[in-house]
Amino acid sequence: MTDRILVTGGAGFIGSHYVRTVLGREPGFPGAGDVAITVLDALTYAGNPANLDAVRDHPGFAFVQGDICDAGLVGKLMAEHDQVVHFAAESHVDRSIDGGAEFVRTNVVGTHTLIDAAHRAGIRTFVHISTDEVYGSIDEGSWPETDPLAPNSPYSAAKASSDLIALSYHRTHGLDVRVTRCSNNYGHHHFPEKVIPLFITNLLDGAKVPLYGDGGNVRDWLHIDDHARGIELVRTKGRAGQVYNIGGGTELSNKELTGLLLEACGADWDTSVEYVTDRKGHDRRYSVDCAKIREELGYAPRKDFATGLAETVAWYRENRSWWEPLKARAAL
Repeated sequence: MTDRILVTGGAGFIGSHYVRTVLGREPGFPGAGDVAITVLDALTYAGNPANLDAVRDHPGFAFVQGDICDAGLVGKLMAEHDQVVHFAAESHVDRSIDGGAEFVRTNVVGTHTLIDAAHRAGIRTFVHISTDEVYGSIDEGSWPETDPLAPNSPYSAAKASSDLIALSYHRTHGLDVRVTRCSNNYGHHHFPEKVIPLFITNLLDGAKVPLYGDGGNVRDWLHIDDHARGIELVRTKGRAGQVYNIGGGTELSNKELTGLLLEACGADWDTSVEYVTDRKGHDRRYSVDCAKIREELGYAPRKDFATGLAETVAWYRENRSWWEPLKARAAL
């Protein structure tokens, strides 16, 4: 039986990679077999139709431009599908600090619109993609999925709210909801407002890169290949009502990461790095405990960071036609 999957936000960085992976259009991945995918994406600034070019001729692919807050459209699509993988979100912390209203609308109201329609349509499985940022900040150790949520930015607070709304439909209605919480992603097709693609593209253009505060904030880095595999394990083998952390296993301070990017791009620290005022409420460290997904589903990251970063830099160097228009339009 064909799995008919509705993928929200499937024109974005992570969502499009997942779609290409499941449909067998990412190198090294055979695809998921008998699946059909409909992407629902509003094509806001971070949604790029070009991210889906590799699957447009796939017989199991369809695209719908629309808003996840549109209850009529969402209800119609739910009736035509068996499963949902929900990526659609406003996700840039700096933008949420400037104004949180759109984050609440998309991440909270949009998720409720989807999950309520999924319940009413009898959707078989609803996979909700979330973030490690919902846990807050941790000085040492790593968060298991049972730790309380303590988000510190409007973005992470909106994502934490969406997690709780989604899980409430499992507890109240018995809907098969599965939540994933990932660490920081990197890889090709990443919109160049996030730190790795922003720094790479700035350095390739001979521009400076902005380093927040003392550069001591620590993040765990997860290659997009490994994230897509982890999500697919949760979709196909996960348990209803459960949360699964997905990490990459490479913790770096922003200063350490900057040094690696400078080296990869052939740039000099003294002439290329500009220290800037730290972000408001900047979480010091994130770290997720991935024992649950490893022990239950057999997940382990496969892409070592040195290889993944080199491949990412090479992709941006070779694909200026993809990112230059995006930076020009957004004036990043």
